[in-house]
Amino acid sequence: MKYIQLFLLFLTMGFASQATAQTFTLRTSSVSYSEKNQIGKWSKWSDFAKADLIITIDGKKNRIVVNSPTIQVFTIKSYGEKTETDKDVITPFECVDNNGSKCNIIVITRKNEGNRMQFYINYSEVKFVYNIYN
Repeated sequence: MKYIQLFLLFLTMGFASQATAQTFTLRTSSVSYSEKNQIGKWSKWSDFAKADLIITIDGKKNRIVVNSPTIQVFTIKSYGEKTETDKDVITPFECVDNNGSKCNIIVITRKNEGNRMQFYINYSEVKFVYNIYN
């Protein structure tokens, strides 16, 4: 019986590590940003601007690539715990960009909006949100 339990434990661990090592490709339609002012208050989000880009989340290489005109590469330092509410599914990542700056990347699925997805890049002074095609 103990061997069966150990086998099931290793099997479960294998599936869990396999799930984090997947590659996802997302296509964006638009982008908006918000900046923190001198007194630490966030500005209103800008109007969305067209942004037809590919974002790749590569769990095997622990990186996220935003294929914008200036390619942005983020190294995933830790995978946050996926949370789900009545309205959203939130998947967070702690990252470092190709300049060495720390940021948090969050993928949000809006359940009450036809599972519309948004991709957030949050720095301490500026944050971006990309709308994702479904």
